[in-house]
Amino acid sequence: MKFTPPLLKTTLIKRHKRFLADVTHPELGEFTAHCPNTGSMKNCWTAGDTAWLFDSENPKRKYRYTWVINETQDGHMICINTHLANQMVMEGIENGVIKELQDYDLVQQEVKYGDENSRIDLLLTTENKPDCYVEIKTVTLLESGEDFKQGAGFFPDAVTSRGQKHLRELIEMKQQGHRAILFFLVQHSGIKTVDAAGHIDEKYADLYNQARNAGVEVLAYASAINTESITINKAVPVI
Repeated sequence: MKFTPPLLKTTLIKRHKRFLADVTHPELGEFTAHCPNTGSMKNCWTAGDTAWLFDSENPKRKYRYTWVINETQDGHMICINTHLANQMVMEGIENGVIKELQDYDLVQQEVKYGDENSRIDLLLTTENKPDCYVEIKTVTLLESGEDFKQGAGFFPDAVTSRGQKHLRELIEMKQQGHRAILFFLVQHSGIKTVDAAGHIDEKYADLYNQARNAGVEVLAYASAINTESITINKAVPVI
């Protein structure tokens, strides 16, 4: 996925009100951009980071610019735009990078399913194979310190009742004879492994273990992130 037009380099002042970020630019001065991330973004930013913004080129928008990548002062690249995840996984399937999701004739997005009024991110179907339900979760939480191994990434970064619901739905799909997959899309260049964040959401971690025991598959893939493009490039270990 290429960024067109090229991203605008700014300096981050702060994220606030969940969906807003204040930045400064040598020519444009200080202004507010849209932050397209519903999560806590724990450990993803500090004041002084480099915020790379997409220009909608629409001056009528309340917030013309959208924050896409945060470049930390430690040199990590983090894609904070969670709306790109489904498209990235679709491209990974089409390009043959995601080996586990090949040989399906049809890929549909946002299909209603389950008993809890959910929508599956991707539904893969073909003749003579079970339907494949894929729930995509973006991973940006990198933990550090003596309690964590180097490069330890986790999901979620805050308590998530919605994520818990999705795990229950995947378990139900597996019990019905379908293929069910929890897909962790790593969007942080410093993350080398992925695990459920039991230290943040114990209930989610319990459901995660139940899902794995029930036969729900867990995949994790890293992203190659730079200011020109972002693509899925390789699998990473799931703890």
